[in-house]
Amino acid sequence: MRASGHPLYDLTVSNPTICGFNYNESTWLAPLCDSKALVYDPDPCGMRSVREAVAAYYSDHGAAVDPDALVLTTSTSEGYSYLFRLLCDAGDEVLAAQPSYPLFDFLADLDDVKLRSYPLFYDYGWWIDFAELERRINPRTRAIVIVHPNNPTGHGTKVLERNRLQEICQRHGLALIVDEVFLDYSLQRSDTEELVSFAVGPHPVPTFALSGMSKIAGLPQMKAAWIAGFGPEAVLREAMARLEMIADTFLSMNAPVQLALPTWLQLRKGIQEQIRERVRVNLACAEASGVEVLRVEAGWCAILRLPQGRSDLAEALLRECCVVVHPGAFYGIAEEGRIVVSLIGPADDFAEGMRRIAGFAKESTK
Repeated sequence: MRASGHPLYDLTVSNPTICGFNYNESTWLAPLCDSKALVYDPDPCGMRSVREAVAAYYSDHGAAVDPDALVLTTSTSEGYSYLFRLLCDAGDEVLAAQPSYPLFDFLADLDDVKLRSYPLFYDYGWWIDFAELERRINPRTRAIVIVHPNNPTGHGTKVLERNRLQEICQRHGLALIVDEVFLDYSLQRSDTEELVSFAVGPHPVPTFALSGMSKIAGLPQMKAAWIAGFGPEAVLREAMARLEMIADTFLSMNAPVQLALPTWLQLRKGIQEQIRERVRVNLACAEASGVEVLRVEAGWCAILRLPQGRSDLAEALLRECCVVVHPGAFYGIAEEGRIVVSLIGPADDFAEGMRRIAGFAKESTK
């Protein structure tokens, strides 16, 4: 379509660096020029001063994090890979929610781990199907993955859900892997619980929280993330020793990015407020369009439910309306008539895209 010269309204854009936010380049890039980066002094878990800055970030979320229980990685994807190696032998299994971002299958395959899904269901909001989750646990299951808040559903794990997950993990001897990259992007609806990091205790089971600069500071290109470990003292001590060995094998995060990371954490609130405001504006636009928007509590995405149940919905919107969306099936949504849009794209483009989607839906019901 682009090659044919059609102007497209891309509602899948999720890279904040191309969405018109003001980064003030000199302020953000200056820390990369620190002369200390010319000295090679590797630490398997990352420079301690940097880990202390990450611990301070969690302090802002009301959590006490030991810098010695942190491992820096180049991405949350790398963090998942480290944890799969830590927790699993070849052929072991990990449970992950569906709908969810379609990345875990590839990561699990690369580490010879089998991924099994457990369902989220929608009923005026998203909920974990705990009965089905437990049915899918078997002797080779090693961990449960929680994305908090979930992408693309925007479901934040509630306190009661967290307690139930911990009880299940205790009973079956499992670890929790918690992806919190969207933790700072709550929509703060009046009738939803506050998003609380899994870094906040107690931690009756081994728990590993993942996050990084890709979402926290809108810097996906800088490749800076981490694993934070929690749990019973003896178990955590052994886990961190093994993680240090894995990290020492790769030594993947470079010195300039490590040295810049504390500054980026200090600057994060300015870019976060810009992103949250864009999300609020675009979500309000979507909800006013006449198209049904499934309830979203946090994050950058929304799921739209169109009245027609057809499997080629995303392709039809592209061909007939020049609007780019993700089909729901891309995220493992079984129901037809679901599409997923990003809420951080330029507001004018988003509004025009929604106008066209609403017109398409209206015409389809005639």
